[in-house]
Amino acid sequence: MSKKDLKKSQEEWNKKKYKKTVDRFGERKKEFKSDSDRPIKPLYTPLDIEDIDYEDKINYPGLFPFTRGVYPTMYRSKLWTMRQYAGFGNARETNERFRYLLEQGQTGLSVAFDLPTQIGYDSDHPLARGEVGKVGVAIDTLADMEVLFDQIPLDEVSTSMTINAPASVLLAMYMVVAEKQGVSSEELAGTIQNDILKEYIARGTYIFPPEPSLRIITDIFDYCSKEMPKFNTISISGYHIREAGSNAVQELAFTIADGIEYVQAAVDIGMDVDQFAPRLSFFFNAQMDFFEEIAKFRAARRLWAEIMEDRFGAEKDKSKMLRFHTQTAGSALTAQQPMNNIMRVTLQALSAVLGGTQSLHTNSYDEALGLPTEESVKIALRTQQVLAHESGAADTIDPMAGSYYVESLTDRFVKEAKEYIDKIDDLGGMAKAIESGYVQREIQESAYQVQKKIENNDKVVVGVNKFTEEEEKKADNLLKVDPEVENEQIKGLKNIKEKRNEKEVNDALEKVRKAAKNEENLMYPIIEAVKAYASIGEISNVLRDEFGEYEAQYI
Repeated sequence: MSKKDLKKSQEEWNKKKYKKTVDRFGERKKEFKSDSDRPIKPLYTPLDIEDIDYEDKINYPGLFPFTRGVYPTMYRSKLWTMRQYAGFGNARETNERFRYLLEQGQTGLSVAFDLPTQIGYDSDHPLARGEVGKVGVAIDTLADMEVLFDQIPLDEVSTSMTINAPASVLLAMYMVVAEKQGVSSEELAGTIQNDILKEYIARGTYIFPPEPSLRIITDIFDYCSKEMPKFNTISISGYHIREAGSNAVQELAFTIADGIEYVQAAVDIGMDVDQFAPRLSFFFNAQMDFFEEIAKFRAARRLWAEIMEDRFGAEKDKSKMLRFHTQTAGSALTAQQPMNNIMRVTLQALSAVLGGTQSLHTNSYDEALGLPTEESVKIALRTQQVLAHESGAADTIDPMAGSYYVESLTDRFVKEAKEYIDKIDDLGGMAKAIESGYVQREIQESAYQVQKKIENNDKVVVGVNKFTEEEEKKADNLLKVDPEVENEQIKGLKNIKEKRNEKEVNDALEKVRKAAKNEENLMYPIIEAVKAYASIGEISNVLRDEFGEYEAQYI
């Protein structure tokens, strides 16, 4: 059928069938919009994708621009890594949870650190009081890291660490633990988040101002490109941007803009883009708008490939491939009727799989109430295993390709994200856009509009503003961190400080200070400080003295 004939037949269907039916029965809503507030047409046809050239914009899996996937066989050769995020209390308790998850079939570890660790304070610091081990595991020195990975072979398991401002210290600890196991740095596989820009935007676990923070990140890029070729040096994170309230287009655009800033920073110090870009990775959120999420993942690959080739002149295919981890949306979980969260997580996880994720974390249904229990985390892992082995979703590559709706959405996501990126370029790049408050304001406005829709019942959240129950069943067996964990952690830190060689510690910390002053790569002296059992707080304080601390600009 020709384009002209198709257009004519669609107009006839619209007039004779669709509109007549609407006039008779009406529609469920006054207007249909996606979670990104984009109008949704009642029907999509080949006319909606007529301007999309297959080879140029979609192509085959493993071929530029990688819209259909970064690998030719995708899950037909190897399933995504099932990487459940875990960490609470002390290193011993978290080690037990890690080993339990591995026994249940998890294929990769993902470490959650407590708040003091995330902002470079030891457990005995006054600002750490009441926070030790609460939202993740407490790590003060190499001794804690040794316990955390006890009986876990680091040459067989890949590890992701959600750590940003003190990422260099935690990476150093991980390397030294591996060394003590007899595993060389070249064998280690995994990821550190190491994404400080989104901390200024969305999370707030920063320490240093942007300029020295970017310097530490590029030091890690440089070090790992030489010493840790299998390790992903950064996980450029849209997840937290989305959790802060952005919509899907903003999540995509701001994440890619962060990536551009990091690549530019590395290029500016003289690094060859093809030297470090293959080990960049990304981290996205999977929210409730099923088709938008699939389109977002596909658009991300295309957009990144085009940027790396056109803007940075990358030549290697691996430099242009956007590989990403996905986590289902914590902000979509409800404390009301928490068992509903199992269905939410399943749909979100399926969108990530259909979108071609490389690894996946599925949230536990009770996370809106407290830390996940063993039962709930096992259900979350089993959700991935059922999708992988029973659903058929992993048996063919990019099965949503060719959908008029999904292809149209994918193309629209690329175009709208580019508009945001152009605006950020006009502001001088992502760091400048953050300093001006532009990015934060965009996210705040998006979050406000969503909340307003929920309160006005324009957006239905099952169990919250519709299909509610008068008497909510109280959740039993919630996991809580024993308050004694903090005292035990402080005692352990004191014991390490009493046993270690103080001269070695002081000498190592002085080398960190000199490297910070002299623009030398910080990873080398930080590794030596870690080996001497210097604490995360001591190393961070040396850098605080040299770099200063960032103070948030309230918008």
